[in-house]
Amino acid sequence: MLSAEDNDLLTRTGAGTAMGAYFRRFWQPVALSEELAEPDGPPIRVTVMGEALVAFRDTKGRIGLIGAHCPHRGADLFFGRNEACGLRCVYHGWKFDVTGKAVDLPNVPPGARHHDTVRAKAYPAREYGGIVWAWLGPAAAVPELPRLEYGLMPPERRYVSKQLIECNWAQVMEGDLDTSHFSFLHMPAPSVPSNENPDAPADARRLRWIRNDPMPEFQILEHEVGFVVGGARTADDEGVYWRMTQFMLPSHGTGPSTMPGETYFGFTVAPITDTASWIYVYAWNPEREIGPEERAKFRKGHGIIAETGPGYVPLRNRSNDFEIDRAVQKTATFTGVKGLAEQDLMIQQSQGYIADRTAETLTATDAAVAKFRRTLLAEAKALAAGEEPEAPWRAEAYCTRPGSWFAAEGTDFEDVLVERFGDRRGRVRAAE
Repeated sequence: MLSAEDNDLLTRTGAGTAMGAYFRRFWQPVALSEELAEPDGPPIRVTVMGEALVAFRDTKGRIGLIGAHCPHRGADLFFGRNEACGLRCVYHGWKFDVTGKAVDLPNVPPGARHHDTVRAKAYPAREYGGIVWAWLGPAAAVPELPRLEYGLMPPERRYVSKQLIECNWAQVMEGDLDTSHFSFLHMPAPSVPSNENPDAPADARRLRWIRNDPMPEFQILEHEVGFVVGGARTADDEGVYWRMTQFMLPSHGTGPSTMPGETYFGFTVAPITDTASWIYVYAWNPEREIGPEERAKFRKGHGIIAETGPGYVPLRNRSNDFEIDRAVQKTATFTGVKGLAEQDLMIQQSQGYIADRTAETLTATDAAVAKFRRTLLAEAKALAAGEEPEAPWRAEAYCTRPGSWFAAEGTDFEDVLVERFGDRRGRVRAAE
């Protein structure tokens, strides 16, 4: 439960807000590389934390991210001509390069100072792991991109996409950190004896333990850029079943189901506005290629990856009530909504465009949610008081893994992490 003041602080990321200033100290995903597939191709609209921008790939393949409106008289540069290393406004022909510099002002007399002074607002942009990342923070201090492990994989070992969610960014993060919901939201209907779920990245054996134990015991360990959460469930003669999730500042999350050899899942949430976000989802496998069959499964929706249509909008969404089937809800699945990702999207959006955290009743299984809130609030308040965050400057520390493991009863959480990952926080060295 939060005060109204803290709820606003946590959720508002627009210009002039404390959380918005904090987010701008980190690289933000703004597009998929495939959306800007070719040099001099069509520009795309981008909205980040309420700011309207236009992205384009110039003749040399460089990414430009500039203010949506021409500094001349405010025409929308989305309609511009992307040509000869610049984006040209079609209203009066003003042209800007990827740095925002005006390189041609054809209706301005030669020698006029405008040729030296006119600039469009522009932000640095880099590509990493099939995603375009932008730096919206102070120009004087730009850290390296976070070394998320998926981006270290060659293209054949990763899968990247994005999906729209029509609610505040924090609801997505809280849903990921709440592993207890899996015992309900993603399970068969109570009358169904089987534990199979083809949409889940886990077999029936593991799903059995999740279904049978809705009250996992949580342990949380901090690391340089966030924390790792362990949810422990009893697994009878197999000991204790652990599901471990990585949270990395400010909005990187992971799926906790992966066993050794299986594909890992992660995501980054990018606020569009305070009431809508992009979820950039990625899957990676350090040991093998992700083949055509697995990619086809991801495109149809699997695990945290939703089935999307035009514009990366999930096919089952708020506008169609996620195509809930009440007959299926009675006889086959707990929700009647098809797809694990869609079940998450549905329930997170059902909390409202911005969840009212003043009216909650939390329990022990909400420990990681409470930790997330305390962490973000403290970080944003510290920045507002003049203390710059350290996490953006620890790019290598973002190379972590989530996953599952069976351990003997009584094994300490740190020892479980060492058994599963060879590190007490689930870190992975870039060379691996």
